[in-house]
Amino acid sequence: HPCLLGLAFLPPWYYCNLCAFSSGTSQGVEAVVRARVGGTAELGCSLTPLSTGVTTPNLFPLHVVEWVRLGYNVPILIKFGVYAPRVHPNYKGRVSLTRGASLLVEGLSLEDEGWFECRILLLDCTTDEFRNGTWTFLSITAPPVFIKTPPTFVEVLLGDSLTLSCGAHGNPRPTVIWHKDEHLQSLSLSLPLSQVLNGTLSLAPITRETSGMYKCHVSNSEGNLTHTTQLQVKGPPLIIIAPEDTTLNISQDAVLQCQAEAYPSNLTYEWWKQGQNVYHIDYLKTRVKILVDGTLLIPSLVPEDTGIYTCIPTNGLMTPPSASAHLKVKYPARVGRMPRETYLPTGMRGVIFCPVQAEPPMLFVNWTKDGNNLNLDNVPGWKVNSEGSVFIATANDDAVGMYTCTAYNSYGTMGQSEPTKVILQDPPSFSVSPRAEYLQEVGRELVIPCEADGDPSPNITWSKVGPTPRSTYTVLSNGSLLLKPLRKDHQGGWECLATNRVATVNTGTVVLVLGTSPHAASFVSVSTGMNLANVSWEPGFDGGYTQKFTIWLASRGKHEWASLPVPTSKSHLLVTGLLAGTSYQFSVLPQNKLGSGPFSEITSVRTQALPTDPPTVITTLPTIDPPSFLSANQTVLGIVLQWYAPESQATPLTGYVLQARRNRGQWVILNSAVKANQSELLVQGLLRDCIYDLRLVSRSNKLLSEPSESVNVNTTGMEMYPVWPGFLEFVPEPLLAGVLGGVCFLFLAIILSLVTACVMSHRRAHRRRKRRDETKKMLNKSIKCRFFKVATLCLHGVPTYAEILLPAFPSLCGPTHPKPSQLG
Repeated sequence: HPCLLGLAFLPPWYYCNLCAFSSGTSQGVEAVVRARVGGTAELGCSLTPLSTGVTTPNLFPLHVVEWVRLGYNVPILIKFGVYAPRVHPNYKGRVSLTRGASLLVEGLSLEDEGWFECRILLLDCTTDEFRNGTWTFLSITAPPVFIKTPPTFVEVLLGDSLTLSCGAHGNPRPTVIWHKDEHLQSLSLSLPLSQVLNGTLSLAPITRETSGMYKCHVSNSEGNLTHTTQLQVKGPPLIIIAPEDTTLNISQDAVLQCQAEAYPSNLTYEWWKQGQNVYHIDYLKTRVKILVDGTLLIPSLVPEDTGIYTCIPTNGLMTPPSASAHLKVKYPARVGRMPRETYLPTGMRGVIFCPVQAEPPMLFVNWTKDGNNLNLDNVPGWKVNSEGSVFIATANDDAVGMYTCTAYNSYGTMGQSEPTKVILQDPPSFSVSPRAEYLQEVGRELVIPCEADGDPSPNITWSKVGPTPRSTYTVLSNGSLLLKPLRKDHQGGWECLATNRVATVNTGTVVLVLGTSPHAASFVSVSTGMNLANVSWEPGFDGGYTQKFTIWLASRGKHEWASLPVPTSKSHLLVTGLLAGTSYQFSVLPQNKLGSGPFSEITSVRTQALPTDPPTVITTLPTIDPPSFLSANQTVLGIVLQWYAPESQATPLTGYVLQARRNRGQWVILNSAVKANQSELLVQGLLRDCIYDLRLVSRSNKLLSEPSESVNVNTTGMEMYPVWPGFLEFVPEPLLAGVLGGVCFLFLAIILSLVTACVMSHRRAHRRRKRRDETKKMLNKSIKCRFFKVATLCLHGVPTYAEILLPAFPSLCGPTHPKPSQLG
């Protein structure tokens, strides 16, 4: 063993007796020894003399002290006698023996922690016994020491991600906690966009709130350490003071504030007015000033300074922010630049413009013509519109002259405008006009002429009525419209416009493209009930072929469409089987033999819901008035009534009804066919020597008015009326009619009762006869069946059974069999 360690200092006899040594008893003083990094630890080991097997009387026999560490292939220290100990290179100068065999370790580090064993090798022994010493654990405690830290200052771009790593050594193993600014709680709680794993802090995405002081705190039972990192977020400026809308008077100074903060802080400010830099606007660039803090100064405001101003701070990073404010400059009304000459078209409407500028808005405009105030009341068809311009319905020689206008608002006026000379000229006129309609097949070439004359020569342009076609079209030099090749979307109305400085005139035509699929239906309307909908539409051009239609419908919220064919030549369809209170969508699809046209626009409707409450209908019936001032006069012809028709009625009258009563009895109708245009009437149907009350009722179809005031007449001695005929005259006509009707009804009821009784009796007799006939048939059939069975038994020589089955026929079966002729 010593030879393996290279211990050449031992005497030769040690090597010879090595095989016979045994260790003495070695015991560690304590199982665990604790020490601090950089300090000293003593691992105890004492010698105990052997009770047997020792050949020398010495108390401490000849021995070798050996310290072994777990994990090392060779001992870390070997000591024999007075010789210098042999020490492992990792412990050179740091270990020694003290108090006999104890191990003293100096300059401790975390790597020294582990299991150690003390072994005593006795050289003078009589046995081969070998016993190990006691294991001792050396525990090294150490305060935390950083092994990895982030930079003390970090810059990161807004929106990026960042990772900060922090690690430390120590015993016990230190814990790592991140804090931000002065927050004491864990960073994962104070900053939601953070994540800490094994001491590494991840931040994503970086926001402005991410900037601050980040502290990595490591600690264990021996101490703690803190590392601080300052994080700055780089990004575009943030506006903290935005400009505000401002209203000022003319000649005042405007101050629009704008302040921002940013990192890095190399801020510059730009101000724009309605999309243009203020330093590029002629009337502003020599007056405006932008201060260091971003404030915009505009001295001595003029009306043109009104507008929207935008502040844009920038530091060269990413997209800068912006903030806008509206500056309003108030000033007296003024007139802009008037044209020197204004041309009006003869015989057409024209306008003499007054370009008013006013804030507050204009109140009114005064006009002069040829130096005199223009009084529009003296000129029919002339008026000043809301913009202050003169509108002329038909321009003629009265309009020629020199005009000026003066505008006013609540601040007053800036004065009169420059004069404009009104000149009357003929408007352009078409020398060649297009036809009202052109039909051409698709794919062909179509030229539509349009030429106009005028002074100056007018410019010819074409435009399509409605949506602009996707297919190209060309306007030739002579003003004609060229459609080549003719496409489906060329179909529709086209307008030719001739324009010069005097006026713009137009004429139109319609292009019909043949040989195409049909065009979309328009004006789709849907009227609904609870379970049905009536769909109607205006058919589009059929493309030159007969077209048919299909209704497509779907319930709102569902994407499944159903189709319903429409009978040929119909432009409406009643759709049934719908759900009440449900939303539906409808579209119309046209088709001809060349294909399908486009769908119409979708129309959304809702069917009527089922009623939950009884409907409350309040009906106000129209009323009519009765005739007025009714009077009666006796003439040689009889009683003549006169009256005045009621005043104007909302419901026209269709006639009058004459009512009468005799001797204060019931009112009866004498005449219901009095015409509405009559105002007098000769009364018929009266009796002589009677006293009557007469009145009139106005009539409008079935609607009757209240009765008029009644008049009293006496027919005594009047020969033109008949004498009272007899008893029946005492009976009022309604009562007489009721009695006669009752008697007739009674006779009719008696006759119907008799007829009904006869019919019922006949039916009962018929049913009885039918039941008797059916009973006879059943009896005959049963007798025949039983007789046939008996006859068959007799033929086969079985008379006994025949007599039992049919005792009513014993003579058929006797000593001799009956003949077939006897059996029938």
